[in-house]
Amino acid sequence: MTRSIRLAMTCAALAIGYGVASSYLQAAPQMEMVNLSARLSPASEVPPITNAESTGSGEVTIVLHVTRDASKAITGATADFKGSLKGFPPETTITAAHIHRGATGANGAVAVNPMFKAGEISLSGGAGSFSKTGVTVTPDVAQEIVNAPVNFYFNVHSTLNGSGVARGQLAASK
Repeated sequence: MTRSIRLAMTCAALAIGYGVASSYLQAAPQMEMVNLSARLSPASEVPPITNAESTGSGEVTIVLHVTRDASKAITGATADFKGSLKGFPPETTITAAHIHRGATGANGAVAVNPMFKAGEISLSGGAGSFSKTGVTVTPDVAQEIVNAPVNFYFNVHSTLNGSGVARGQLAASK
């Protein structure tokens, strides 16, 4: 085999290898983190809380871990939640926490349910913290949240205020 034929074959092999690697990289799923937060307030509930639990407040950070395909469509997502509550009466019992669909001033259905178990969000002296990781989020809901987080809110529910005791609209954060 002559040197020029060998050189041509080497170049062709490299070009083919580059093409295969390039298409593999383009097809590989892309991971992305979307950071969200909300300040929780009884006054933001609809209707606003006016009983003894109206003194509380809180905050939550949510990290959406999304997987995107080559066309940037979300193909999978999970969420991690970390929050804190304070200023509630000592006897307050938190019973649930969720992400709901709904703009400011409107109530909506649960969109992401972290499935906190009874006692998982416990307050001591009216304050406490909570976390949950790896909560599955459907790709369509994840896309809706990424596109317009303000159309979703996070709230916590208590025994006294079963429909919600503190709420905050989601916002993109760093």
